Amino acid sequence: MSSSSPIQLLLSLPHMTIRRLTPDDAAAFQALRLSALQDAPTAFGSSYEEEKDFPVAMIEGRLAFHPDRGVFGAFVERELVGLVALGRDNKKKLEHKALIWGLYVSPSARGKGLGRRLLLQALALAKSVSGISQANLSVNARNAHAIQLYESLGFKSFGQEPSALIIDGEHHDEMHMCLRLTES
Repeated sequence: MSSSSPIQLLLSLPHMTIRRLTPDDAAAFQALRLSALQDAPTAFGSSYEEEKDFPVAMIEGRLAFHPDRGVFGAFVERELVGLVALGRDNKKKLEHKALIWGLYVSPSARGKGLGRRLLLQALALAKSVSGISQANLSVNARNAHAIQLYESLGFKSFGQEPSALIIDGEHHDEMHMCLRLTES
């Protein structure tokens, strides 16, 4: 990986780019996010019904620059095909933890390593922020492919929440995972 900061770093493959999203990407982000919520409802705590009427101005606010959090997108040509976000709690006792959320790659772009590349960008941002020492995430306990990806990057399970989500009457457990970014 280059010595550039993750904010400036662009990972490119032939016709593929991963970069930090900006408010100018709000419409594309919203379209892919809504598609993700419909395509993989068991992968997200939110639902299509909850987000479908979000105003674009709200999405632009989510994509505004913050030095310690951000949303990354994977593009094939100019089409946004993948997303991941890094969040951070503002509470003093919790600010050492980053939260990985919203990882999604559209079906047409899967199998090309974009999920891994997106995660690496989010983790590079987390590692670049003073005071962040771990990254946490939650994943549907039945999603073996995602769990394998997270484990391959060093995430470890630290618990499982029974019935974390109920979708159409079906209960879904969530695995909670953590990656230490610095030594204690």
